[in-house]
Amino acid sequence: MNLEYFIAKRLIRGKEHKSSISAPIIKIAIAAIAIGLVMMMIAVATGVGLQRKIREKVAAFNGHIQIFNYDNNQSDVSVNPVSINQDFYPEFNTVEGISHIQAVATKGGIIRTADTFEGIIAKGVGADYNWDPFRDYLVEGRLPDYSEKRNEEVLISRYLASRLQFKPGDEFWAFFLKDQPSEIPNQVKFTVVGIYDSGFSEFDSNYMFIDLRHVQRMNRWKPDQVGSFEVFIDDFDELEQKGREVYGSTVSTLDSQTISGKYYHIFEWLSLFDFNIAIIIGIMIIVGGINMITALLVLILERTPMIGILKAQGCSNWSIRKIFLYNAAYLIGVGLFWGNLIGLGILLLQKYFGIIPLDPETYYVSTAPVYVSGWHILLLNAGTLVLCLLMLLIPSYIITRISPARSIRFE
Repeated sequence: MNLEYFIAKRLIRGKEHKSSISAPIIKIAIAAIAIGLVMMMIAVATGVGLQRKIREKVAAFNGHIQIFNYDNNQSDVSVNPVSINQDFYPEFNTVEGISHIQAVATKGGIIRTADTFEGIIAKGVGADYNWDPFRDYLVEGRLPDYSEKRNEEVLISRYLASRLQFKPGDEFWAFFLKDQPSEIPNQVKFTVVGIYDSGFSEFDSNYMFIDLRHVQRMNRWKPDQVGSFEVFIDDFDELEQKGREVYGSTVSTLDSQTISGKYYHIFEWLSLFDFNIAIIIGIMIIVGGINMITALLVLILERTPMIGILKAQGCSNWSIRKIFLYNAAYLIGVGLFWGNLIGLGILLLQKYFGIIPLDPETYYVSTAPVYVSGWHILLLNAGTLVLCLLMLLIPSYIITRISPARSIRFE
């Protein structure tokens, strides 16, 4: 072991190695490992980051699981109310892993100004509403406060505010249809107190937030009736399991739905990211491995006389193969070092400065989000090292075919 390590060290650091014809090929192999690791880190960090960010945004508007009346339709507007007098509200204690539950209701309407009008979905929320995600989305003004008596404060998206020329402090009239189209619509005068921008155009173009009691009054509901409940869980990876548990914990007159089921097209698109990430990782490891195989073969051919001398002195084929594998492991380690340095630098720049923009109409975010995980980086490094070394076992077999007599005479 000590002799093998010593010889490998001489191969790596010896003066004759630096001036050999294999030096450019070895540098290319190191660069291939470094570039491959950078690409893998970027693919994993941006792919997982985009998945997490979009999940957070969908959950901010809908919760992870929705509970509603079984007779309700699948539209975005609340039709049949649900009583808040449920065993799971305001604390869902029968299912573990639930962080919060809130009562909401939605109603379709129109905002009309002197110059234009926009169709909207007014989402009624109460004092139990979780505003934490919207603190990051808030761009102007403040969040509304519905903890006291009913008021006319609203939170509106920047998309709607731009189209309607609204700013914090502006007042406007909103019109909401009643159950019978022939009846005069409900008219409510609201005041803009805050403007948000989630970057999720599917929601920003429709939703504004109002006091839940306005929806109850317009629908002629009782104070203890709401449109639905939104449930938040601690671990998104357990969404389907918790969805089944929540469904089993509610009465037979209530139904539930996870956001992955409600927005199937979005989450089906997100699931493709895992496949794309796997393809990129596979390609980068193959490219890096092929370059290392080339460098190893050139190094073996260049050190053919040395291999013959070692065999003549009694070294086994496996011992000599390990010498070159140690050398290859060192070269892979150098590539991984530079790959980590460059990759982490790029990811941190993107994380804190957002240097790479994205089209929010396509990706639902304005900049490429990154999620830097120590476990992901560790697995990428370990996987690259192990897989590349395994790929080198086969070409190192050529050492067993080298004859001591011919190789020494070749020198």
